[in-house]
Amino acid sequence: MSFFERHWGLEFSQEEIAEARARKGLLSLELELSRACNLRCIYCYASSGLPMENELSLPEILDVVDQAVALGARKIIILGGGEPLLYPYLIDVIDYILSKGVKADLFTSGTLITPSKASALYDRGVAVVVKMNSRRPDIQDFLAGHPGTFQAIERGIEALKAVGYPDEEHILGVETVICRQNYEELPQLWQWARRQGIIPYVEIMTWQGRAKEHPDLEVSIQKTRTLFETLARIDAEEFGNKWIPHPPLAASHCARHEYSCTVIANGDIHPCPGVNLSVGNVREDTLEHILNKSPVIQELRNIRKLIKGRCGRCDLKYRCYGCRGNAYQITGDYLAEDPMCWFS
Repeated sequence: MSFFERHWGLEFSQEEIAEARARKGLLSLELELSRACNLRCIYCYASSGLPMENELSLPEILDVVDQAVALGARKIIILGGGEPLLYPYLIDVIDYILSKGVKADLFTSGTLITPSKASALYDRGVAVVVKMNSRRPDIQDFLAGHPGTFQAIERGIEALKAVGYPDEEHILGVETVICRQNYEELPQLWQWARRQGIIPYVEIMTWQGRAKEHPDLEVSIQKTRTLFETLARIDAEEFGNKWIPHPPLAASHCARHEYSCTVIANGDIHPCPGVNLSVGNVREDTLEHILNKSPVIQELRNIRKLIKGRCGRCDLKYRCYGCRGNAYQITGDYLAEDPMCWFS
């Protein structure tokens, strides 16, 4: 695989995915450490801020890592369901993941990254994705629900760059949610990132959490299509990356339901952050048993055969199945066609 393919969520081949599905195993796991967060992003899928009641202890989190590795996971993605850098044992968790011979990715707002924390992450080869929704301070601060966020993110990114991010072995990305307030600047944000070797992850918002309280964030399907087509043209003409524009991710697609799941901070297992439907809890059963016995998980593992509506008839269905999160949040059916897709 090319560098472009390996670091756009396409690091697992179709053969590897098929093998993991056949053995009912994992290739990756998404893991929340806590819902505690120093920001109040108005689009946050988890409505993060305060810790959940009865969050997993450190030994319980490490046990989840053990179970995921036993099921074949090769990467643990530490999600920003809250802010991971607020978690006091973050480096301990990362070190434990790495000690098992698997990779660690970190999604963070970037606001709490100091030079010493940046150095610790670089020394461990952790891939870091910073949540950046705008290069305009007023827009970034508005979307984060906290003044000074833009400047804090800038300091965090500068700290990461100062220690060597990004390079071939140290991936740095920026995650951007498409909304009305940042829509016009996203092509420029894309170019800004690509020119520095930073991977831009531009994605459609899922209508859950705080986003449901802010209808002013909404972008029409047609405008989203225009944006994706613009980004595809920029990527092809300026950076030599060719891809077919389709939701929910620019230049990539979601295949996580075939080989992954999400363990949230209280131990509940969800198919993904968007399909926030609990199929069990790791305090009550093993990860393996929960995944194998859950009809929801098994249906999503076979999504390409079971998907409904336009998605089931689409020529791209063996590459793309849209956003299961938006299908679930908008229609109540995780197998429904993606209502945010523009393909007819």
